[in-house]
Amino acid sequence: MDALTLSRMQFALNISFHILFPVITIALAWILLFFRLRFTQTKEIAWAKAYDRAVKWFALTFALGVVSGVTMSFQFGTNWPGFMEKAGDIAGPLLGFEVMTAFFLEASFLGVMLYGKEHVSNKVHMFASCMVAIGTSMSTFWIVALNSWMQTPAGFELLPSGQIIATDWWAIVFNPSFPYRFSHKMLASFVTAGFLITGLSAWRILAGRGDGASTKMIRTGVVLLAITVPLQIFMGDLHGLNTLKHQPAKVAAMEGLWHTQKSVPLVLFGLPNSETQRNDYALEIPNVSSLILTHKWDGEVQGLSSFEDKPNVSMVFWSFRVMVGTGVLMLLVAWAAAFLLRRQPDVQTWPRWRLRVLQAMTFSGWLATLAGWYVTETGRQPWLVYGVLRTADLVAQHPASKVAGSLTLYVLLYIALIFAYISVMRYLAFKREH
Repeated sequence: MDALTLSRMQFALNISFHILFPVITIALAWILLFFRLRFTQTKEIAWAKAYDRAVKWFALTFALGVVSGVTMSFQFGTNWPGFMEKAGDIAGPLLGFEVMTAFFLEASFLGVMLYGKEHVSNKVHMFASCMVAIGTSMSTFWIVALNSWMQTPAGFELLPSGQIIATDWWAIVFNPSFPYRFSHKMLASFVTAGFLITGLSAWRILAGRGDGASTKMIRTGVVLLAITVPLQIFMGDLHGLNTLKHQPAKVAAMEGLWHTQKSVPLVLFGLPNSETQRNDYALEIPNVSSLILTHKWDGEVQGLSSFEDKPNVSMVFWSFRVMVGTGVLMLLVAWAAAFLLRRQPDVQTWPRWRLRVLQAMTFSGWLATLAGWYVTETGRQPWLVYGVLRTADLVAQHPASKVAGSLTLYVLLYIALIFAYISVMRYLAFKREH
């Protein structure tokens, strides 16, 4: 493989590892604030225990998110200097705002949130927790603004030198896809964090260490999931329609649609074949893709043959199905758990198989998030800034062997770190509390 392919793989690996942690902490910060408010209102010790337990999960996850984020940002200078050279006038300020939010808002109050509960008043501690939650969401705002601009660029001028300069910051930040991407990302975090707290609490009950805090965490998580999972599916549909408008080639790859046609069937499964431009062994439902994408039974949708620049069809096609399949499973589990919770509120008396289902879904949010991320990023190719800057023109001219060497080290390091993270989270879930 050449340096371009290896550099893309390395950045994909770095960002895939990094995204696992913010997608938890963004929403978990708000869940922690909810636990703190409920304790203040009710004075029930179980709420305080729920907070103390979950804040340890937050601290570990936040630490890995910060460290992996720093590593990822270095990639712009080491592997993709052309991006900052051409688009730094826009990317630089947006990344700078994110850093200011993370380190001046989140970090300023994080210490009080983690260690100050016994040393400051309850109001001060809740205020610190609120500021951390706002900080995580604001960091997400700026990062998603940059990524959305790279997907649907607006508010800029392309100079003859190839450099991009900003002309309208409002249009840059609130670009055509930003509202959909930001809402989708925030909901993804609440879904991921919801399954995390229910899953880890189910682990604790299955280990024979369940308590009132475990019950409250599962109840909170199930109610949260019953609301946010269907909202996420609805927002995903709106996001897809926005993508159809601005990146129709990506949607064609998602649907496995090779040629422009009316009455487009929904391809449930199949093997995209780029040589024959068809889907081998396809299982289809007639007209459903047209109905979803155009809201017409016989609506016309552009196929891949209409575009000169095409993404990796198989990657986008299968990533999209993993994302959708995981989302449907999440909806079934969330609504089934909510129904059972109404009939049997005491989760500690649930049959073990029910708790094992929640346990198995602990990190399901990661699967859906990564699959969705691959659809978004792979579907944009061969553009780094869609329709403006090509990925191949911005990569550093390093020898392929050097990129392969660093990629191998990253793979080994991240495997070790993810194993350690899950092991520690499991330990914290099982740990005896006094």
